Amino acid sequence: MPYMLLIHEPRGQRATRTEAEGRVAYDRMLEAAAALKARGVLRAAESLRTDHDATRVRVRVGRREVLDGPFSETKEMIGGFFVVDCATREEAEAIAASLPASEWATIEVRELGPCFT
Repeated sequence: MPYMLLIHEPRGQRATRTEAEGRVAYDRMLEAAAALKARGVLRAAESLRTDHDATRVRVRVGRREVLDGPFSETKEMIGGFFVVDCATREEAEAIAASLPASEWATIEVRELGPCFT
């Protein structure tokens, strides 16, 4: 079963790190992704830049609205994601716990599937 592991980071946390500290964290995540790929369970993984320049798009009553970030109403941002193939939710949760980001972020585990169920 495919699961998405969404990495929820506290907003502003990245700014508290030096560039060297950020690179070490990023390299640790790349190593984790490589290990998952070697196991044959990794479908996709990407890091996301900060939400400072992000936008949110929605259409209401036929009218498009674009909201500029950062989004002050949120205390967290999605910092990245992994999509993994696992036999069970417990395996996906174990993978989430093994990611270095679990030390500084919260990782949400969600099974992929149709949105009508």
